[in-house]
Amino acid sequence: MRALRVALVAAEPSGDLLGGRLMAALQVQHPHWQFEGVGGAGMLAHGLHGLAPMATLSVMGLFEVVRHLPALLRLRRDLIQRWLATPPDLFIGIDAPDFNLPLARRLRQAGVPTVHYVCPSIWAWRPGRVRKIRSAVDLLLSLFPFEPALLQSHGVASCYVGHTLAQQLPLPPDQTAARQSLALAPATPVLAILPGSRSGEVNRLAPPFLATARVCRQRIPKLQLVAPMANTAMAALWQTHCARYAPDLPIITTLDSQAALTAADTALIASGTATLEGLLSGCPMVVGYRLHPLTYAVLRTLNLVNTERVVLANLLAEEPLAPLFLQQQCAVDRLAPAVLHLLQTPTQVALIRQRYQAVHQQMQVDTNARIVAAILELLHVRGVLCR
Repeated sequence: MRALRVALVAAEPSGDLLGGRLMAALQVQHPHWQFEGVGGAGMLAHGLHGLAPMATLSVMGLFEVVRHLPALLRLRRDLIQRWLATPPDLFIGIDAPDFNLPLARRLRQAGVPTVHYVCPSIWAWRPGRVRKIRSAVDLLLSLFPFEPALLQSHGVASCYVGHTLAQQLPLPPDQTAARQSLALAPATPVLAILPGSRSGEVNRLAPPFLATARVCRQRIPKLQLVAPMANTAMAALWQTHCARYAPDLPIITTLDSQAALTAADTALIASGTATLEGLLSGCPMVVGYRLHPLTYAVLRTLNLVNTERVVLANLLAEEPLAPLFLQQQCAVDRLAPAVLHLLQTPTQVALIRQRYQAVHQQMQVDTNARIVAAILELLHVRGVLCR
């Protein structure tokens, strides 16, 4: 049986995690794969032949991208040239739609089957992107159960595969064990602080989040504070902000977000995939976010953002259980009362945890099996594999 050559591109740690698991699942079903492209340590560990550092792609925001644009365009051009000259059997773009969808469209036009893993958040930001998806993608692997119907209404073939975190995280969450793992007192309230996984997010959210933590600890003197960071670089950046804005606050910094969210009574959290992790950890949340002011101005002016659908946890729960504070509202005078309300209202917290656990149960599908079945079916339909 000949080896199947698969091109993949992931842009950040969450994509690398998904990509590594996808590669491992494919290798179990069909051992003869050759993987090449862009990914991080997880994908490299599963046999990816890396063509560029993943950090090259880890940029977000309209205006933040500008200074990196020449390098991004050069990398995409090089990948297109390589894969048009020697076409792979399959291209899989993992998230990073602004980079991956134009790349997928060029390869699809050349006859390469294309898969996009993780639906762009068209339900919240820039809904017009669905046209680009339709022109670029043969199959979209969707993480969330509300997405396939939306995609189907726009003529995009998709398959709901679930999110691997729903299988990975225990149900119900074990708060006692999580607190033990972080050396937290078992009977004293805990606030988790998650200011994002990118430097721009941490730089914008650390000041209001730290100010909020200060106010909360003044009101609840024994409040324990734990801040999980995406990686060591973000941890170092966070420590810099702590030294500047809150040198007297006792904050435990960790790389274990799952333990921190499971241990916490409440989380102050950046909007994004982290709210999914909060939901699956059973952790009530207050969500804050600040985009680059010019980026947000463009999005609002062009009506490219739906603020009611920004918080993923609220979409999955089908209830606005996690209040959202955007831009100027993401400030201590709005965040602190919301966090304190959760910390001091155990009955509401219990109801939120109950709803989150129900959603978690609904999301426990066999993600790996669904991914492999969908990809192999596409390859059969396209004649790459024989039945």
